[in-house]
Amino acid sequence: MSDSETDAELDRSRLPNAWTVWSQGDQGRLVLAYRPDVFDAADFPAACLPTLYLTHGKRTRRPGVNPADTADSEDWYVTLYLEPDVSLNETLRFPSREEALERTIELAAAFDDGEIDYRGLYQVPRETYFERLDELTGPDTDD
Repeated sequence: MSDSETDAELDRSRLPNAWTVWSQGDQGRLVLAYRPDVFDAADFPAACLPTLYLTHGKRTRRPGVNPADTADSEDWYVTLYLEPDVSLNETLRFPSREEALERTIELAAAFDDGEIDYRGLYQVPRETYFERLDELTGPDTDD
């Protein structure tokens, strides 16, 4: 990994206000959280905190996992999670951190603008939760 890939910084002014930098690792890893002020277990379940991960290599890599899952460790991945077991069903893999970071920002904006069909990601509908999440996302929000 080159220095330019790890030095690429997130221009926070390009990130929608509803997204917070949750953590930023020294190896280029970035975790964004959507409205952590709301997903505090009182109003929304904390486990439902939408998060965006930008990682070098697949985030799901674990010892003993199929070697094909670790073969792409040079690539950068972007994953949107609605819950630990609910994620956007598309592979977002990029050859550089700069490209992955750009997609992370685009995905954060799309989610905040209500352009992501999160209902379609769930096998079991959670209508009350969806209605409350609809209030936070979309063009009518103040954030």
